[in-house]
Amino acid sequence: MHRRSEIETALRRLVPGIPSHEFGAVIDHALDSGGLRAASPEAAAWLSLVAYVRHTFTDYDARLDEGYDRDSARFFVLEEMNGVLKGWSAKRLVSEED
Repeated sequence: MHRRSEIETALRRLVPGIPSHEFGAVIDHALDSGGLRAASPEAAAWLSLVAYVRHTFTDYDARLDEGYDRDSARFFVLEEMNGVLKGWSAKRLVSEED
C-alpha cells in the first residue's frame, strides 16, 4: 500500500469526524515532515494530527512568543486540543506525555 494511503487510513481510524480540509492538511504535514518519514503510518498520522491541532486551533505559538517553555505551553493548550479532537470523534486524546 502506498504510504499516503496508509497514513490516510490510520488518520480516518483516529479521527473519523475530521473535516476534509483539515484531513488533507494533516496528511500533507505527515508526508512533508522529515522527522515522520521513518514513523509507522499510525505514528505519523497521530503526531501530525497533534502538531496540526496544537498550532492551528490553540494559542500555543503565542504562548511560546510570550516566553513559555514548550512543556508549559503544551500544558496550557491540552484541554483546548482535546476539545477539538472530541469534536472530530477522536478515538484517542492528547495526554500530558504527548
